[in-house]
Amino acid sequence: MYIVFEGIDGAGKSTQIRMLKEWLEANGFRVETLVEPTDSEVGKLIRKILQRPDAQSDNVQRTLGLLFAADRMLIMDKLDDESKIIISDRSFISSMAYQEPAEWIEVLNRYAKKPDLLILLDLDVKKSVSRTSGKDTFENEQFLTGVKENYLKIVKNYEHQIIDANNGVNKVSSDIKKAVAPYLGICPDCIM
Repeated sequence: MYIVFEGIDGAGKSTQIRMLKEWLEANGFRVETLVEPTDSEVGKLIRKILQRPDAQSDNVQRTLGLLFAADRMLIMDKLDDESKIIISDRSFISSMAYQEPAEWIEVLNRYAKKPDLLILLDLDVKKSVSRTSGKDTFENEQFLTGVKENYLKIVKNYEHQIIDANNGVNKVSSDIKKAVAPYLGICPDCIM
């Protein structure tokens, strides 16, 4: 199974992925986690560009769209491994939510694997800004409001669960487990 976590910055994706991985492994599943951008040379370049003051300009966004698609293609073989559950911190859906124009981003990611389950961690924009202050140039309410709206439109095209990320870490984790359990044949009432 290929599970993708999405959400605006600061939604808790890394923490929740770690907690889900531990829970799935405790239930006997083999799990591998991925993060976008990766640690490849392309991924390192993406991280560097995201720190630029002009990172939101149209041309830089188009460049990032290309680079994210290239970085993503480097991990496609891992996603074909059916012997384990793959949990990804972001996917091409992030590119569709963050970069424009959307039609072009879709074309660039035509061969990207679609998630079996998309988990959108829905966080209040003001909380996002307070949690991520100083991290990169995307941390402003106006930009993140648009990204959040994009996510809420995009998820409708995929098998998805929207989880309220404004709750405490343990409540969010419990909600995620309840959302994932039926897909894996785990008793939802038996969740630890």
